[in-house]
Amino acid sequence: MHRGPLFFSVLIMSKRPILIPLIVVGGIVVTFMLLLLGLAAFFGGGTSMQLGEKIGVVELIGPIVDSREPVEQINAFRRDQSILAVVIRVDSPGGGVGPSQEIYTEIERLAAEKPVVVSMGSVAASGGYYVAAPAQRIVANPGTITGSIGVIMNFTNYQDLLDKIGLKSNVITSGKHKDIGSSVRPMTDEDRAILQGLIDDVHQQFVAAVAKGRKLEIDVTSKLADGRVFTGRQAQAIGLVDDLGNFQDAVTIAAELSGIDDEPHLVYPPEPKKGFIQYLLEETSSQLQKGLREEAATGLQYRWNE
Repeated sequence: MHRGPLFFSVLIMSKRPILIPLIVVGGIVVTFMLLLLGLAAFFGGGTSMQLGEKIGVVELIGPIVDSREPVEQINAFRRDQSILAVVIRVDSPGGGVGPSQEIYTEIERLAAEKPVVVSMGSVAASGGYYVAAPAQRIVANPGTITGSIGVIMNFTNYQDLLDKIGLKSNVITSGKHKDIGSSVRPMTDEDRAILQGLIDDVHQQFVAAVAKGRKLEIDVTSKLADGRVFTGRQAQAIGLVDDLGNFQDAVTIAAELSGIDDEPHLVYPPEPKKGFIQYLLEETSSQLQKGLREEAATGLQYRWNE
C-alpha cells in the first residue's frame, strides 16, 4: 500500500505529540528575542543586550550645574554586573559646589567596586578636577588645562547705575546680613569677612577631597590649591595626573585594570528616542534654562574663571 506524506505526518504526531508544541514554543521564543534585540537597537540599547566584555562611559561635558543625570548614569553602571570598568570623560571648567560634590561622592562609591579611569579633554579644571580626584587613574592630554583648585563667588553691584537713572531699591530684611552680596548696596567689611569665611571653609573641603582622592598629604595639596591652572604635563609632574594620553589610552588602561584582554565594548548611557517636535521644544527650553542658570550663578563655584 502506498503511504504518502500525510500518513507520516499523522504517524509523527501520534507518536511524538509534544514535538509540535515544542517547535511552536521555540519559534515564539526566537521571535521574541529578535524583537527585543530590535527594540534595544531602536531605543538606544541597554547594557545587558550587548555581548562581550564591557566598559561603561560617562561624559561630563560643559559647566557642572546639575548632578542628576551623571549620578544616575554612574549608579546604573555600578549596579550593572556586566560593566567591568568605567571611563569618565571630563571636559568641563567646573561649576556649582553642590553638584560637583555629589558627583565626586558617586564616583568614589563606584571606584570602591570597579576600576574607574578619568579621561580629561581640553579642560578639566576646578569642579572638573574635583570630580576626577577619586578615580584610580587620571589620564590627561599634555595640553589639557586642569587644576584651578579653588572657590570663587561673583557679585555685581549696580548701585551707581541705578543712581544715575534715578532708581532706588528698598529692601526689608529680618537681619542685617540677610541681603549679603546685594547688588544695590556697597559690600561692608563685615560682609566681606563673612563671605571669605564661607569660601575658606568650602576651599578646605575641596583640598581635603583632592588629598583623599589622590592620596596626597594635606600640606602638599594646599600648596597646589591657590587657584592656578596647570597643563596636563605639569599636572602629571606634581601628582595631580597619572598618565598622559587621550580617550583611547584611558580605555586601554581601564581594560588592563579590569582584566580585559580583548578589545572591550564601550557602553554609553541610552538616549531615549523622541519625536522631532518634542526634541526641538525640549532642547530649546533646556538650552535657555541652562544659559539663564549659568548667567545667574552667583553662589559658590568650583569653577575656573575663564
